[in-house]
Amino acid sequence: MPEYPDLDIPQNPRLAQNIVHFARALRRAGMPVGTGRIIDAVRAVGAAGFTSRRDFYWTLHAACVTRPEHRAVFAQIFRLYWRDPRFLEHMMGLLIPAMRGLNEDRGAEAAEKRAAEALLDGAEAPDRDIPEPKDEDALLEIDASATQSAREQLRTLDFEQMGTEEIAAARRMLAQLSLPVPPLPSRRMGADARGRVLDAGRTMRLAMRRGGEITQIAHRSPRARPPDLVVLCDISGSMSQYSRMVLHFVHAVANTQRANDAKPGWGKVHAFTFGTRLSNVTRHLATRDVDAALAAAGREVQDWEGGTRIGDCLTAFNRDWSRRVLGQGALVLLITDGLDRGAPDALAAQVQRLQLTARRLVWLNPLLRWDGFAPKAQGIAAMLPHVDMVLPCHSVATLEDLAEALAARGAAGHKARLMAMR
Repeated sequence: MPEYPDLDIPQNPRLAQNIVHFARALRRAGMPVGTGRIIDAVRAVGAAGFTSRRDFYWTLHAACVTRPEHRAVFAQIFRLYWRDPRFLEHMMGLLIPAMRGLNEDRGAEAAEKRAAEALLDGAEAPDRDIPEPKDEDALLEIDASATQSAREQLRTLDFEQMGTEEIAAARRMLAQLSLPVPPLPSRRMGADARGRVLDAGRTMRLAMRRGGEITQIAHRSPRARPPDLVVLCDISGSMSQYSRMVLHFVHAVANTQRANDAKPGWGKVHAFTFGTRLSNVTRHLATRDVDAALAAAGREVQDWEGGTRIGDCLTAFNRDWSRRVLGQGALVLLITDGLDRGAPDALAAQVQRLQLTARRLVWLNPLLRWDGFAPKAQGIAAMLPHVDMVLPCHSVATLEDLAEALAARGAAGHKARLMAMR
């Protein structure tokens, strides 16, 4: 439970009705809270009592929260609904498109904007009081031709700061993205009329069909094969929202490739999640419905929004899976913030082994959204020398730029800048 200053709980004799309204706000925020859970919550509060704030919080938490990813939403709505007497004014402030200057306000925390939208239930944000000009000469004409559209703003908006409708729109945008890459040349040869290598066997077989007379000389050239893609996604507490959106993107890449086999793309797409342990969720990507795919993956993964053991999970991957999925020179996407509590030397050794096994190791780090980010953490400093490229992954625009960065040979992303800051 997040630590907030002690505030008086609103005194209302109709506690059951307040719990019902609170549960409806959770439902509007995307949590599966039905009538049965609301009844269980009312009965649980009646059995546990209403004397301790902490007990009241965890009683409702036990009755309403069924998935780890819903903890942040529940905590924010509980704080706004039960603990802050000025929650309505605060929520309205989150939804007002204010102009920010030198005294910039605090940004919305994780899931706070979704909680505001759920509690307001479609209420319109109040307009700013704009004083009217005293005379007609004081009117200003503003050219809005260069302003960003709503779609452009959504492309650059941080996943962690999105509301419920914005997340749904971002998922639709991610479902339309693709990640095309050039195919790789292989040692296997294939028939090619313009090839430079003589195919003696096929030439003789063609001649035998015409009584031994050589009328056509066959040629061949090396075949091109699509590379494999391996995704290692951190699902710890600090990476939960980013990992969920990146998995939406990976699902779109995998299913787009299956639907367009003739179009150059990826061979096999493998996905792994890790927090405190490594989980293989590749088979869930075969499901066409992205919501069903991620729901099945969430039921299998038990450490969502838990701790982080990057070194131990990479050790398990290098030991159990690297030979199976990296044997054909696959490209590896490592999605994590690099905040590991383990030994940095062991982490560096495992990342180095992963880089030597993969054809290319690309690190997607959402912390790069900060202009002043520096690799000061031990885990980040240990991983940085052993990756080929470091890129951000905090918005739709950054995932759109990923394809261009992968296609550019020799591109190092932000690695050179971060190495210079060490």
